[in-house]
Amino acid sequence: MTQLGLRRRHPVLFGLLILAGIFLLFWGGVRVLVSSASRPEKRGIFSLQKGIGVIELTGVLVSSEEILQNLTEFRQDDAVQAIVLRIDSPGGAVGASQEVYTEVQRTNKIKPVVASLGSVAASGGYYAALGAERIIASPGTITGSIGVIIKFMNLSALFDKIGFHSEVVKSGKLKDMGSPERPITEEERALLQGLIDNVHSQFVDAVVASRHLTADIVRPMADGRIFSGEQAKEKGLIDDFGNFTDAVMLAAELGGLDTGNTMPRLIYPAKKDFPFLELLRGEGSDAIWNHFISRFPGLFYEWSLSR
Repeated sequence: MTQLGLRRRHPVLFGLLILAGIFLLFWGGVRVLVSSASRPEKRGIFSLQKGIGVIELTGVLVSSEEILQNLTEFRQDDAVQAIVLRIDSPGGAVGASQEVYTEVQRTNKIKPVVASLGSVAASGGYYAALGAERIIASPGTITGSIGVIIKFMNLSALFDKIGFHSEVVKSGKLKDMGSPERPITEEERALLQGLIDNVHSQFVDAVVASRHLTADIVRPMADGRIFSGEQAKEKGLIDDFGNFTDAVMLAAELGGLDTGNTMPRLIYPAKKDFPFLELLRGEGSDAIWNHFISRFPGLFYEWSLSR
């Protein structure tokens, strides 16, 4: 049967065959791209050249795994003399912020880490910077916001209007605390406040230890308020003013890298795949999922006008 005859007698089958052919061509191209993009980056003759590692912490911090991996790899890389942690983040989940802070501390004991604060490095973003040897920012950087927040949606009035009701069977009276179907009770509010106060104290303790301040100085300004970089320097929350270039030059000095006043080699973590390839392999969908779950109730070191 000719192609024309197949198209006339079986148009659906012909269409499916065309789609199958397009899919096979597309999938073959994707496999080639994935194969080439997943190969480790080769540094060639530059592999022995010393430089400054650069790790970026941007956006809402929900997962710390990638940053922890990058810090670990740079600690073990002989070419990396020091590290600049470039932060442009309003913070994020408490656990993730504390994990980055701890890993930055661990790394700083082996190689100097300079935290470079961008436009916004607040709450958990500032918490992560506390593990560094030095913290520098621009005078207009938004930072601080030393505090903890947790929010719940109360949709009980809406559910009453639409006639939505659910039945709950629970092992204890506090098991469904924060349910959107009802307001929280006074007992639940007191329990949550105790939790918030405990985690807030952990943040204050980290500032006291890192910035060599007393708790009496830190606690009055640890009410969630934000500071400009200039105000933060006056209060001892950062060390000095400077942009990314200044942070790199400072890291080179602390790492004993003689640059002769020229910009040293910058070493970034291995390149990731194209966003579309990441989505195919699940990495892009994980990022979307992480942002989605960050909008759900949880403990956050985060400054945001929209939460």
